[in-house]
Amino acid sequence: METAALREADLAHVWHPFTPMLEYGREETPIIVGGDGFFLADVEGHRYIDGSSSLWCNIHGHRVPAIDEAIRTQLGRIAHSTLLGLASPPSIELARELCLRVPAGLNHVFYSDDGSTAVEAALKIVYQYHRQRLDRPAPRNVFVSLHAAYHGDTVGAVSVGGIDQFHRRYGGLLFPTIKVPAPIANHAPSGHDAASYPAHCMRELEQTLRRHADQIAGFVIEPLVQAAAGILVHPPGYLSRVRQLTTELGIPLIADEVAVGFGRTGTLFACEQEQVRPDVLCLSKGLTGGYLPLAATLVTSEIYAAFLGEPAEGKTFFHGHTYTGNPLGCAAALASLRLFNDNKVLDNARIVGGLLASRLASLAKHPHVGEVRWKGVMAAIDLVGNREPHEPFAADLRIGHRVALAARDRGVIIRPLGDTIVLMPAPAMPPDLAGRLCDAVFEAIDSVLAE
Repeated sequence: METAALREADLAHVWHPFTPMLEYGREETPIIVGGDGFFLADVEGHRYIDGSSSLWCNIHGHRVPAIDEAIRTQLGRIAHSTLLGLASPPSIELARELCLRVPAGLNHVFYSDDGSTAVEAALKIVYQYHRQRLDRPAPRNVFVSLHAAYHGDTVGAVSVGGIDQFHRRYGGLLFPTIKVPAPIANHAPSGHDAASYPAHCMRELEQTLRRHADQIAGFVIEPLVQAAAGILVHPPGYLSRVRQLTTELGIPLIADEVAVGFGRTGTLFACEQEQVRPDVLCLSKGLTGGYLPLAATLVTSEIYAAFLGEPAEGKTFFHGHTYTGNPLGCAAALASLRLFNDNKVLDNARIVGGLLASRLASLAKHPHVGEVRWKGVMAAIDLVGNREPHEPFAADLRIGHRVALAARDRGVIIRPLGDTIVLMPAPAMPPDLAGRLCDAVFEAIDSVLAE
C-alpha cells in the first residue's frame, strides 16, 4: 500500500492503545516499516533513535543476528504448539535457564503472553495457594500494593494498580485492595517534607501489614522503581524492609519486574540489588529481547506444592492462554539471555546509566524542571510551569506530547508520561548513541519551552 493509503486505513480501522484517537488523526504519525540496531525507520525513509526501547522491551537492538537466527531455526521446526498437556524443548530450556538466573528458590515457571497476564496469573496463584495450603489458614482475600502503582491492564492487574487517570473509569469492575503510600519524597503531602515522608511511609507500611496480616493474600510491588507512575525511584532499603515484614507475617511477596527486569536498573533483576527473593516473580517485556510477546510467572516450590494432588482433588491451576510458552518466543528469549553474557550487556547498561545520571544532573536547576530521576537506564524529567513555587503546566498545553513531537523532528522516538519525559535506552545501546539521545531530547525541551 502507498503511504497515503496506509494512513487512511490506519485511521479507519486501527484503534491505538493509550492514544487520544481524535488528536492522532490530526498528526502524521510515523508508520514504522523497519529497524536496524537501535534505530527505527518509517515508510517515508526517516530514521529515528529508539529512545523508548519500543515501549521498554527492546534490549539488544533490532534485527539482532543471534535472535533472528534462533527464531528462523525454530520456525523451521514448528511455530506453535500448546502447553496444555504437551511440552516443547524451547519452553523447557527457557524455564531451566530462567530458574538458574533469578533469585534462588524460584523453581517453577508458568508462561503467559505479556506483563498484565503475568501479574494476573500471580494474583490467582497466590489466592488459590492460600485455599490449598496444608495448614489451612483463615481465608486471605486482600492484596496490598502501592499508591500510583501500575501492574497492567487486565481486571486483576488494574485492581492492584493506583494511577487514577488510567484506572478510575473501571472502579465498578475491580476487587477491593489496600494501598500503602509510596516512599517518594517529592510526593509528600501536607504536613510532611522530603526528609520526613519516607519514614512516614515505612511506618504506614508496617502498621498496615500488621493490622491486616490475616486477610492479606499477597503484597505486589515493582522493585526499586515504579515505572509507569513516572520512574518513581524508591529509597534504598525499602524493598528489603517490605521483604522482611512480609516474611515475618507470612505474606507472599509478588515482585513485578515486567518493566524493571533484564538490566533496566543495572542488574539482571532489580531484586538482586537488595538481596531479595520474592515468592512470586513476574517477567515480560525484555524477556524475548523485545522481539515477541512472552511472559513468565515464577514461584517457589512451597507455593507450587500446594497445587499438587490427584485430579479429583481439584488442586489444578485452571488458568492458561492459547499461546502459553510459544516456541518462537521461547527461542528468542533463550538467544537473548545468552547475549547478556556474550556482549556484556549489564556492564554496558551500567555505563549508560552513569552517562544518563551525568547528563540529567545538568537539568536539576532548570526553571521548568521540577525533578529529574533515574535508576540504571530508566530516567525521567518532570516538566513544570514553575519550579519554585511548584506549578504544573496546564494540562491542555500537552507539553510532554509537544516535546515528543519536537524530539521526533530531531530523529528520536520517545513516549512521555503526561509532562514527564521518559528516556529509556536499551541496556545494550552504545553510550555515544545514548548521548545523542540526550542531546536531541534536551534540544526538544528547550525548543518547546521557548514557544
